[in-house]
Amino acid sequence: MRQFPLIVGAAVTALVATGAITYAVAGDEWASGVVPAADSADAGFARDMAVHHQQAVEMSYVVRDRTDDEDVRRLAYDIAQTQANQRGMMLGWLDLWELPKVSADPPMTWMGMGGSASGEDGALMPGMATNAEMKRLGTLNGKQAEIFYLQLMTEHHKGGVHMAQGCVNACEVGVGKRLARGMVEAQESEIALMAAMLKERGATASRP
Repeated sequence: MRQFPLIVGAAVTALVATGAITYAVAGDEWASGVVPAADSADAGFARDMAVHHQQAVEMSYVVRDRTDDEDVRRLAYDIAQTQANQRGMMLGWLDLWELPKVSADPPMTWMGMGGSASGEDGALMPGMATNAEMKRLGTLNGKQAEIFYLQLMTEHHKGGVHMAQGCVNACEVGVGKRLARGMVEAQESEIALMAAMLKERGATASRP
């Protein structure tokens, strides 16, 4: 696990670079004036993943205040920075497309999964933590906070990977499809990393 800084640092550097390239080519890709419809997979993915990412950012900043462990704090910081960057990018796409950032349809309707999450207690999409779980995370300290964060984020990433793969399969705008593919690869890598971190702490991804 001492390779952790190099592994995560490299992954984040790659994602940030991908984000910069994505934004730079966006103007060229949409110069023709052809943009996705409001009910398209491209728009739905941008809207839903922006919401999904926002919770990951919040969760990551909470745990950084609850532990002094450098590995967990570094992972949380990297996740927060990467997903905040990607969230801004996706909201920017919606602005460029002149599409609304919210929809009257249930989340993940664009994937044919509009009823996949009850939305109760803040869990709007699969993988998202409930309000009660977020509140609990804010009451824990040290190892307990680390374990609960890693467990919550593992589930969060699994939901994110599923959604991103949906965009890889259904999105039509190349820049969005490429970003989604990068999310799948990066978050699957982080899931494996978090499993190892949980094992080091005598825990698993399954919450009691």
